[in-house]
Amino acid sequence: MTFALTVLGSSSSLPTSTRFTTAHVLNVHGQFFLIDCGEGTQIQLRKFKIPFSRINHIFISHPHGDHIFGLVGLISSYNLLGRINPLNIYGSADLEKIIKLQLDYFADKLNFEIIFKIISTKKSQRIYEDKHLSVDTIPLKHRIPASGFLFKEKKRLPNIKKECIEKYDIPFKNIPEIKQGDNFTTKNGDKILNKNLIIPSPEPRSYAFCSDTAYFEKIVPIIENIDLLYHETTFMHNMLEHAIETKHSTTIQAATIAKMANVKNLLIGHYSARYKNIDKLLSEASSVFERTFAAEDGLKIEIDVEKKLKIKNNL
Repeated sequence: MTFALTVLGSSSSLPTSTRFTTAHVLNVHGQFFLIDCGEGTQIQLRKFKIPFSRINHIFISHPHGDHIFGLVGLISSYNLLGRINPLNIYGSADLEKIIKLQLDYFADKLNFEIIFKIISTKKSQRIYEDKHLSVDTIPLKHRIPASGFLFKEKKRLPNIKKECIEKYDIPFKNIPEIKQGDNFTTKNGDKILNKNLIIPSPEPRSYAFCSDTAYFEKIVPIIENIDLLYHETTFMHNMLEHAIETKHSTTIQAATIAKMANVKNLLIGHYSARYKNIDKLLSEASSVFERTFAAEDGLKIEIDVEKKLKIKNNL
């Protein structure tokens, strides 16, 4: 069961010769969720072989250009390619106005429905749920209302040991009850404890996206103990005053949040275009939080069922 993140863009504000602006794709059990949609997102989707026809849900943190300039282009391409499935877009009320205005001008008629789902940026709320996954908002602190997103896999039911089915002659009708935690009584009246019948399911995996935001400790209770936190690090810490002024975060601030929340792994990104090499940003964040990784366009991080990271760069 896949739980994998692909970074499509890792730059802030301006695309560079090596980095596009913000966009991530999370693959959960074969469903693909797009998080932000900076300029060039559809190019990156093709480049990294993401089946973007299978993206039905797009989550937008806030309507600044480096997070949404790719959205209308992607919608237009969907239309040209004959998409008919509805597209769900989660974001602020302002986002809906901005996108609808552009679509009214550039797209005479769409072949598919766009369903805008307005989210609150003031409190955490559940905005999506299916049998495998839930998505909650994370209120952030930025120059305009902004929201992060917490993706949590749901715990799966355990499997029953095949040898136990034969050994105790367990009827098919009893299997759902055993998966839910019931014990089993054999025809001879022997009670078999549930723990001896099942293979426990793996612990659910989780990912939080927090960009754009100033240093904001109020997010800590929401993201505690998650497996992977993406937190913006627009600046190195020697630019703290500028970070405060623009309501962005430094490397040290992101790492401090990760440490306070006891997350398992930290992914930094959303780098200012002034940084041609990100090694110093990674080093600075790692000095506070050891398990820090640097986002690069094409980076793929898969969290396996044992909570181990498999990291590769698709470039």
